[in-house]
Amino acid sequence: MTTPRPRPRPQATRALRRTLATARRVLTQLRHDPRTLALLLVVPCLLLALLKYMFDAQPATFDRIGPALLGIFPLLVMFLVTSVAMLRERTTGTLERLLTMPLGKLDLLLGYALAFGAVALLQATLATALAIGPLGLHIAGPTWLVFTVAVADGLLGMALGLLVSAFAATEFQAVQFLPAVLLPQILLCGLFVPRDAMATALRWASDVLPLSYAVDAMTRLTTTATADTTIARDLAVIAGSTLLALALGAATLRRRTP
Repeated sequence: MTTPRPRPRPQATRALRRTLATARRVLTQLRHDPRTLALLLVVPCLLLALLKYMFDAQPATFDRIGPALLGIFPLLVMFLVTSVAMLRERTTGTLERLLTMPLGKLDLLLGYALAFGAVALLQATLATALAIGPLGLHIAGPTWLVFTVAVADGLLGMALGLLVSAFAATEFQAVQFLPAVLLPQILLCGLFVPRDAMATALRWASDVLPLSYAVDAMTRLTTTATADTTIARDLAVIAGSTLLALALGAATLRRRTP
């Protein structure tokens, strides 16, 4: 009597297991790195509190720019941490060892996305609760939608950080990408000057930058009591930009830094 052979697992199942294993490894590393956790979870809250008390005598100003910065601050921090973390994987040889195993580049990046996505959920929860609660930020829209946009912004910062890490040779270079990639988006997103009031070329540039849609969604929630198609469009653009950055990151990721 012959023993039946075990059925081979489908390719999708094996890929999912590799992705989840990567996510667990990254979360374990973060759990043992309290400074990085503080940077991810505490710094955005501290920046929001600082902003609140900067405009303590001008609450209307905080209500105007607070929602936009509720999305920008987590994006900045997530970009910085993920770009340096992925570069460290290459410079220490960890990435090269991992890719000698049956682990694809996309599996690796999706594992990072899952791990930092979980952190983005916690980050958005803390920042949104602080802003709407103790800091008294007035939002006309539903709180769950503010939270959703904040999470989407954190995930966008994570994906952009993973993408640019492929082009850096040192951690210092990875940090240099922050002003190069994000500062133009911050200047053109409508935070300082309404996008409609910009020069035509700048307005066209802002229309293709994902941070513009993140700020638009947060700003619209300050005046719109219900979700509308414009906010849904903004979220779709943010999600599409995140997926595109992850795909480009998988295509350009090198095993090690030369």
